[in-house]
Amino acid sequence: MLYEDDRLSQTFAALANPTRRAILARLTQGQATVNQLAEPFKMSLPAISKHIKVLENAGLITQGQKAQYRPCTLDAKPLEEISRWTEQYRSIWEASFDRMDNYINQLNNKEK
Repeated sequence: MLYEDDRLSQTFAALANPTRRAILARLTQGQATVNQLAEPFKMSLPAISKHIKVLENAGLITQGQKAQYRPCTLDAKPLEEISRWTEQYRSIWEASFDRMDNYINQLNNKEK
């Protein structure tokens, strides 16, 4: 269980940065080079490379070797792990929403 917790921590830490989330969003459209990933950002290539390294260390992307290019590809497995982890809280969220619906209905009935 400790290894899984470490993976989750590493994945959440990687996702905590908006630049890294934007990089992942771009990769949902297909593989991209570092230069392509850097285009929308006002930062240096070394800075983008550091973000890519964090994502790679978290297992969220892989980098291939294609001539002098190293195309990046999304690997959704760590996102699946987060989904499984958050699923255990679904019943709590649903119960909370049910209570809120009941309260809103009570307020609406009082107004009528």
